[in-house]
Amino acid sequence: MQTYLTKSALELAQMMQNGELTSVELTKACLERIEKYDEQVNAFLHVDADGALATAKEVDELRAAGAELHPLAGVPIALKDNLVTRGMPTTCASKILAGWIPPYDAFVVKQIKAAKLPILGKTNLDEFAMGSSTEHSAFGYTRNPWNLECIPGGSGGGSAAAVAAFMVPLALGTDTGGSIRQPGAVTGTVGAKPTYGAVSRYGAIAMASSLDQIGPVTRTVADAAALQELIGGHDPLDSTSLTDGATNLLAAVKSEGDLTGVKIGVVKQLSGDGYQSGVLDSFQTAVEKLVARGAEIVEVDCPSFDYALAAYYLIMPAEVSSNLARFDGMRYGIRVEPTEGPITAQRVMAATRGAGFGAEVKRRIILGTHVLSSGNYDAFYGAALKVRTLIQGDFAAAFAKADVLVSPTAPTTAFKFGEKTDDPLAMYLNDVATIPANMAGTPAISVPSGIAEDGLPVGFQVIAPARRDDLMYRVARFVEETADVAASCPAKDWE
Repeated sequence: MQTYLTKSALELAQMMQNGELTSVELTKACLERIEKYDEQVNAFLHVDADGALATAKEVDELRAAGAELHPLAGVPIALKDNLVTRGMPTTCASKILAGWIPPYDAFVVKQIKAAKLPILGKTNLDEFAMGSSTEHSAFGYTRNPWNLECIPGGSGGGSAAAVAAFMVPLALGTDTGGSIRQPGAVTGTVGAKPTYGAVSRYGAIAMASSLDQIGPVTRTVADAAALQELIGGHDPLDSTSLTDGATNLLAAVKSEGDLTGVKIGVVKQLSGDGYQSGVLDSFQTAVEKLVARGAEIVEVDCPSFDYALAAYYLIMPAEVSSNLARFDGMRYGIRVEPTEGPITAQRVMAATRGAGFGAEVKRRIILGTHVLSSGNYDAFYGAALKVRTLIQGDFAAAFAKADVLVSPTAPTTAFKFGEKTDDPLAMYLNDVATIPANMAGTPAISVPSGIAEDGLPVGFQVIAPARRDDLMYRVARFVEETADVAASCPAKDWE
């Protein structure tokens, strides 16, 4: 492996600006590593070598001509395969969208293309972003580069695995209940969920619209801040897009000083029973190191967080049921006609959805349809919305006492394939610490904080108030200093 593949995106960008490396060289090295190792990892569903090299060549020519380029121009990137990309397959890892080529780009893809980052391809995920292990992809599961017998998290396991395995320095994911942060925790990468609305969702195939958010997957906090700045900004095509989105994120990471005067709240409900001892030990060590950098630690009590998981698994399926109704065999995706009897719209829809959706997607559609049905709406969906309001109130009270909140990102390190596929509730518990931030729309980031006794990485979560993504990145930088986890990934020594 070329030694520069272990460097951060910003370091690679600086090497290209200094004339030490070309974008074509870097892109070829990434493509060679994908070709060599992705058969065993399965991080990518589609690789666009020609398109990536064409962009890289253009960047090198423009740089040689003295053109002004974006700081990240020429740095390769991968996209989660639920981000609509013109001329490139976008499947959501589902049979129902197999072979679909979008006629337009998502807002974030437009931003990436305008900045001239070579797009290497599309990464694997749990079907329609529904899962915590990337075991629910219709095109095979993705393996964790730290241990190929373990899951890489989900739903964005493909993006996290690609970054962890040094196949690509940057990737994008989507986070509905932790689908960027939880994969980041179990693969030793940095995963950030921006403030809801800070990054446009236009062109992200919807799972649960009030919860979904696009964000960066990287190896360093600075890279995540730089990538979020690139993909952020107001988008008139997204009615939830903020006009005053997060700015000065990279400057916050690079700011001078320590954490003197910063109050960090340890959330009482996000540790203890159910959390692996190695995870808790790593978390506590990181907290102590933040104290050594000047931070003041306070415990905060957020009682409604105990109900966040249950409320989430009522609100999210309800929105899934609504959003996935469009996949009916007539408007989008494949079409399956019944083999017997008359061909009616209802029977075509049933045949198409039966053949095209996997078990987890069907489970969530059925649950969502049930909670929205007459007689159940108030008892289930309405009650969950009330809990969501309580969660937002608990966040407001907590942020009155602390500047940011912290917790382990996930209760355990990566588990082995098949351990939880037959127990949906056990699988859902992987998101117990990440879901509250989605319910409130606050920014949150997972940063590697150490390696547990089983040799697998542990993630440390920082949650900031809405629109204070800069503060989140500032604190995350100091967490990152506690352990150089990404460089310890065994994939570094693959030959």
